[in-house]
Amino acid sequence: MNNKYVTSVEERRLNGEDREDEEDDDEGNEKGMEAWERAYADERSWESLQEDESGLLRPIDNSSLHHAQYRRRLRALSAASSNARIQKGLIRYLYIVTDFSRAAKEMDFRPSRGAVVAKHVEAFIREFFDQNPLSHIGLITLKDGVAHCLTNLGGSPDSHIKALMGKLEFSGDSSLQNALDLVHGFLNQIPTYGHREVLILYSALSTCDPGDIMDTIQKCKKSKIRCSVVGLSAEMYICKHLCQETGGSYTVALDESHFKELVLEHAPPPPAIAEFAVSNLIKMGFPQRAAEGVISICACHKEAKVGGGYTCPRCKARVCELPTECQICGLTLVSSPHLARSYHHLFPITTFNEVTSTILNNPHHKLPKTCFGCQQTLPLPGKKPCLRVACPKCYQHFCLDCDIYIHESLHNCPGCESQNSKAVTGE
Repeated sequence: MNNKYVTSVEERRLNGEDREDEEDDDEGNEKGMEAWERAYADERSWESLQEDESGLLRPIDNSSLHHAQYRRRLRALSAASSNARIQKGLIRYLYIVTDFSRAAKEMDFRPSRGAVVAKHVEAFIREFFDQNPLSHIGLITLKDGVAHCLTNLGGSPDSHIKALMGKLEFSGDSSLQNALDLVHGFLNQIPTYGHREVLILYSALSTCDPGDIMDTIQKCKKSKIRCSVVGLSAEMYICKHLCQETGGSYTVALDESHFKELVLEHAPPPPAIAEFAVSNLIKMGFPQRAAEGVISICACHKEAKVGGGYTCPRCKARVCELPTECQICGLTLVSSPHLARSYHHLFPITTFNEVTSTILNNPHHKLPKTCFGCQQTLPLPGKKPCLRVACPKCYQHFCLDCDIYIHESLHNCPGCESQNSKAVTGE
């Protein structure tokens, strides 16, 4: 009896220890977080609330907030362009410098600073090539006090994104001077018609440099390299000084959404530096699509490929994608849609006017009931004001979503274009 009792007690003790081990494992998975933090970690519901005029908490209208930010940015650009005639470069050579030092492991941006940077760099690359089809991008990473060239200047967004996502490792210190020296060596060889730019996404609060960084900043200034910095921590004097000397912009992100907005502001071409604001004639070739099923050697990858690709009109070499520079004769190869899409920065569409509540509530004004773009029903007068905009030329009304789409993607007013087409047809 005693032996059986001891055995059963030991079994219960072992089972209890196993359950405790399982509980410890569960707690270990969420180590470092309190119970109330775990309950709200995924939802972050407090970020979707704001205090109204009466002191009550109300959910944030994200669509209206996004549109308000967009309208402010559009008005600022319109005011700047109206005060002076601004020249913008169509062909940009941009290096993106990402800080992958140990500071990128910080978790104030979830899941980490480095992961957030990589995600939004991917979105930026696609947006950059959408707005600047004739431009080129290169990637540089900062890690262990050394600047590494991840990709050379090129016009393929997929190759840049693939290279970036395969190198998400963070360690060591960050060296701003090494990054600028490496970028200067690359961009100093760019032709004079190209606009040289650097966008630095900086996570660290210090820079570990081998020499005098002030001399490097002056070299970049002399070479007309515009340096801009988006910080993920506190403001740094050296970053601010770098941007002031080279004509770039320095901003610090407050949160992830703010960081995304700051990064995407660099997608449209900035005003040209005075020395570069000179007209240049550039030779370009418009290659034809190569015949399918024909085996030929690709000039950009140095390997045989079957079908597809494009043929250089000067040297008859084959390239895989456009736009690019022919590796044999050096001719810039583009397609006509690329060239057409680059011109919308030179002739931007007019900013739409907000329809005020006075006009909405005036019974003598006959207002359209649907959006001219998407044909969705517009809000009736008396409800939320300023939920529609009107083109100052054709006077057609549009909803907020169409307003953003027309100015950021379409770059043509449907109302104005329809009037032009009617005029052509009448003639």
